[in-house]
Amino acid sequence: MAISTRDGLKQYALRALGSPVIEINVDDDQLEDRIDEALEYWRLYHSEGIEQLYAKYLITASTLNLTTNNAQDFKDGIKITGAVSGATAYVKLNEGTTPESRTTADNLLLIINVTGTFLDGETVSGGTTTATLAATNSFYRGVYDNKYITLSDLIYGVTRVIPLSQASSSKNIFDLQYQLRLHDLYDISSTSMIYYKTMMQHIAMLDMELNSKPDIRFNRLTNKLYLDIKWSQEAHIGQYIIIDGYGALDPASAPKLWNELWLKHYTTALFKKQWAINIKKFSGIQLPGGVTLDGESLYQEATGEIKDLEDELMTKSAPLSWFVG
Repeated sequence: MAISTRDGLKQYALRALGSPVIEINVDDDQLEDRIDEALEYWRLYHSEGIEQLYAKYLITASTLNLTTNNAQDFKDGIKITGAVSGATAYVKLNEGTTPESRTTADNLLLIINVTGTFLDGETVSGGTTTATLAATNSFYRGVYDNKYITLSDLIYGVTRVIPLSQASSSKNIFDLQYQLRLHDLYDISSTSMIYYKTMMQHIAMLDMELNSKPDIRFNRLTNKLYLDIKWSQEAHIGQYIIIDGYGALDPASAPKLWNELWLKHYTTALFKKQWAINIKKFSGIQLPGGVTLDGESLYQEATGEIKDLEDELMTKSAPLSWFVG
């Protein structure tokens, strides 16, 4: 029977160990932990556990949540100051000119270049306008001021960030590649591809030398992608950037992963090992009917199965070329 849920995988592994005919002496929390371990190992080393992906992220301004609807009364670009915290920032009413730009709420004040931390409930003033911040969660530091983007837990690696200028640009009749194809490659059947290939390599070299690529730093344990760019010149509020990277399959969108054969066998072996660890505590104790628990033999059997499965995965898995770059 096909498995499409996490609980379905758990019940499959228990049945493989003999349940409900045999009582499996393992707590449900222990089973959940072993499933997490199996899923993580499968994602890291199985050729189908990780997939290449492209994700877009919005460059957001920091925000102040006001108790009054007078955010638009603050003039764009004016400096504001917190009465208690002394924090400062500059008002940014317009988030950009992209189609995805959001509309500012009357009680949501967009700010950039924040210095310090605004406090809940304090009064902020700028020019002739004042406002009171909400009592809780009034201040949120955006991507523009953080200088990093918080990625999903499922993203395991980032290979590149498509340059901001390229992410929003489009080809037109004045583009070099467009003109090259129009005048020199209008008829593929009668035109040599050698010239086109050479020219495209030359264009790529010019792009690499003249257009700097964003330097990035990413660690999946923090989920923070740092962009080492000139934020005041290269980043714009309301603009999207595109991330090219690798991420783990999400069970919510790919439920068939629970039915993957190796994952089912590995989960069963981990359950067996946990069961053996539990009953090893009672080794030598004779149960009613003369039955003696042999946790040590069960443990050795489970560890052997786990090692065989891991060796099988390492032998058959595709090379992880994305780790090399």
